[in-house]
Amino acid sequence: MASEPHRLLGLFLPTMTLTLLLFFSSSQAFKFNVGGKDGWVVKPSEDYNHWAERTRFQVNDTLYFKYKKGSDSVLVVNKTDYDSCNTKNPMKKMDDGDSNFTFDKSGPFFFISGNSGNCKKGQKLIVVVLAVRHNTPSSPPTAAPAPSPAGGSPPAVPPGSLSPWPSEGPTASDNSPAPSPSKSSGYPRFGGSVSMGCRAGVMLLLVCFVGLV
Repeated sequence: MASEPHRLLGLFLPTMTLTLLLFFSSSQAFKFNVGGKDGWVVKPSEDYNHWAERTRFQVNDTLYFKYKKGSDSVLVVNKTDYDSCNTKNPMKKMDDGDSNFTFDKSGPFFFISGNSGNCKKGQKLIVVVLAVRHNTPSSPPTAAPAPSPAGGSPPAVPPGSLSPWPSEGPTASDNSPAPSPSKSSGYPRFGGSVSMGCRAGVMLLLVCFVGLV
């Protein structure tokens, strides 16, 4: 029937659109407004570090600082200068009123106001950027070989055992550690494994589409 390919095409296009959206979201970086609607001020509605603690940051994410140009600035400093609100030795200074800072590595970043008085009143921020995780499966530990009974005495039978020989397969007394499950970073994003799946899905859908037409 002539309408059958068109019906299948109508099912194919939405599926491919969703797949492409998943693929592009896997590598998307995010931009965070520091201070929300308040911007970079002395007393925001939510403490800066409290906000940073409940937010997850990744390499290539960007912090956006909004403030009044000429009356404030943002300094990127080390931990010592952060603790003491020392504004004399910044690693980077931003003072254009619309400042963007993109994370180029993982680890802690320290930001303070260029006004030392504002910094001492709490206008300072610590952001910890999570390390990039590579999903490499870990190899399970190799179990030690069971002792061979040939040419020697059989192992002593523990009290209460039903058999002097070890049974096949794991038992309750097996102390060899089990492989630990891979940890999830818990990111609100799609990881590399999902990205590979999306690519495979796109190729498969394209092949199906070519076969239909």
